[in-house]
Amino acid sequence: MPKWEDYKRTAKERGALALELYVVNTKPVGPDADIPGTLPDHLAYQAKMEAAGSLAFAGPVSDESGEEMFGEGMIVYRAESLDAARELADGDPMHARGVRSYTIRRWLINEGSFTLSVGLSTAKIDFK
Repeated sequence: MPKWEDYKRTAKERGALALELYVVNTKPVGPDADIPGTLPDHLAYQAKMEAAGSLAFAGPVSDESGEEMFGEGMIVYRAESLDAARELADGDPMHARGVRSYTIRRWLINEGSFTLSVGLSTAKIDFK
């Protein structure tokens, strides 16, 4: 396998977007973790990161069946480096208080699309 930076350079050279983001997979440390008690501070932190432009996406993920809440979540950060993204994850009250643990990985976005619709007269925004 190539080194990350070599692959990223090659992707850019072939015309791919090569946008590097950082994916945090987060899970409760155990059944007694005080997630409900930490949730308000976590959500405030997420809102602060979103306003700062550091939070791209965040939310829970289902179990493998797609039918049940699994207790795990995913956060996608914009950051200058893996270390900077790790600092963002460490600052999340869920992680800082030891309520949840996480892993973090680089994610190189090369392809895809999304649709953003802004209704000027209705002030409605739709994201797909």
